[in-house]
Formats: sequence, C-alpha cells, structure tokens
Amino acid sequence: MISGEEPASLPQMPAYHLCRPDGHGITLVNIGVGPSNAKTITDHLAVLRPHCWLMVGHCAGLRRSQKLGDYVLAHGYVRDDNVLNDMLPAWVPVPPIAEVQVALQQATQEVTQLGPSEIKTRMRTGTVLTTDDRNWELRLRALFSQINMSRAIAVDMESATIAANGFRFRVPYGTLLCVSDRPLHGELKLPGMANTFYRTRISQHLMIGIETMRALRRNGVDHLHSRKLRGFDEPPFR
Repeated sequence: MISGEEPASLPQMPAYHLCRPDGHGITLVNIGVGPSNAKTITDHLAVLRPHCWLMVGHCAGLRRSQKLGDYVLAHGYVRDDNVLNDMLPAWVPVPPIAEVQVALQQATQEVTQLGPSEIKTRMRTGTVLTTDDRNWELRLRALFSQINMSRAIAVDMESATIAANGFRFRVPYGTLLCVSDRPLHGELKLPGMANTFYRTRISQHLMIGIETMRALRRNGVDHLHSRKLRGFDEPPFR
C-alpha cells in the first residue's frame, strides 16, 4: 500500500514491489503452496511480459549428504504436478536457462560469502521433482522409481510448474530452493525446527534472489531471451 499501513487482511497471494524509475524493478509474490497456485500466478504474470521469473522456496532434501539450510539449484525437473499436462505434455523437456543458472550460483556465493570449494558443500545442482501431493512421502514406494531414475535431489510442489509455464510463455526462469526438511532421513519440518530454520535462512535466501535479479539487470535483460524458448519458426525477438 502507498500509505504504508498494514491491510486488515492479506490477499491470497500478497505481492511486494521494489520499484525503480526505469521500470526495471523486482516484484516478490508469496504464492503459497501447490502447483495450482504456481500455475495461476504465472498465467497472470506472463501477460505483463516480465524479463525473468525465479522460484525461491523450500524443498525436501533427498540425499544423505544434504543438511537443513542447504541450497538446491535446479537444472532439471520431473513434472509430477499434473496441472499443465494438457497444454505442455510431460514428455516436453524444460531446459535450464544458462544466464539465470550462472547468476543464481554467483549470487549465492556473494551473499553466503563462501569460497568456490565451500559453496559445493552448501549448494547442490540437480533435478527437482515437483509433486501435487502434499503427503508424497507416504507413497514413497510409488514414487521411488521416479526419484531414482531421474536422480532427483529434492522434492517440492511448485518449481516445475513455474519453469514449465516459463517455457510455455517464453519467460526465462530459474529455481533456487532451500532444504527445509529431510523426511526420508528422519528430519521432519516440525514447528520448533521450522522456526529455527526460518530465522536463520529466509533472509539470506531472499537476498540471493534479489541479487540474482540485480545481476541479470546489470548484464542486460536483452541477453535473457534464450533461443531455447522459441520454436524453429518463431521470430528471434521478444
């Protein structure tokens, strides 16, 4: 709100706008939980033709070497979200966007102040499985082959949807997640654990997202519109 007064109740997906005179600002949207929310908000945002959108959220870590608070830089997605199958079949690959991947990695190093060797212990690059089942760990037997064959290192409920809609609408995308629980290894997101996690990580995680956007802006937004997002018969410009 312009007045700075806190509204009586927040909207379903509150947005916070970091404005600039040149119009190249940043909007943060709290989309809540689930692929349906992710599809709805990106359907709306795509009409505004943003230069890029990022998914900055939490995930379940699948590897024993991961710790709570570690970061996951997605370079591939398993689409078990089931909300875009009619518009973008699950067999269509959703490739990473190189410029966004590099900016996310560099921003993580800058914000965490970790060296090249140390950052590898705090951030893993790999495949993220996005599911529409909040209690996915209860049907692990059914998901095991997908997780194992895809070499997935994390599970969440929004990343693949946001990336797939970016691919569909030709909006560059990227994903940096933070491990908030490890249900396969006995570390659940219990209330006390969640509070400690949020206090120590959420500010740093948001700063990484903001610094990534700043870096992409400095490097020139015209470089973001990758050929990967265009068909062979589409024009080369945005």
